[in-house]
Amino acid sequence: MSTTKKYAFAASACLLGYHCRYDGRTSPSPTLVKRVANEAVLPVCPEQLGGLPTPRVPSYLHGGDGFDVLDGRARVLNDNGLDVTDAFLKGAFAALRKIREEDVQVCFMKDKSPS
Repeated sequence: MSTTKKYAFAASACLLGYHCRYDGRTSPSPTLVKRVANEAVLPVCPEQLGGLPTPRVPSYLHGGDGFDVLDGRARVLNDNGLDVTDAFLKGAFAALRKIREEDVQVCFMKDKSPS
């Protein structure tokens, strides 16, 4: 019995043209869109999966990097000073869970986002 993978890739939804960026816009990557044009792609937006709205107040790391956030040594604060660390962690783990459930091996995720 053979099984066929449903998705060849996972990618940040904003890179695929979904309007889920912090400012409600999109930031499609023409290179990525062309690369996956004939493939089934699992779009993920960790921020939305974590319960954050779109649009949302920009957020930034404070006190370290993403590894420090995972270890509890750094936080994610939005421009209004609200600690949104838990939402970011929830969203990151939800995205990871979806990717693992679909057995996706290759992911293209947005970096350096203000959200």
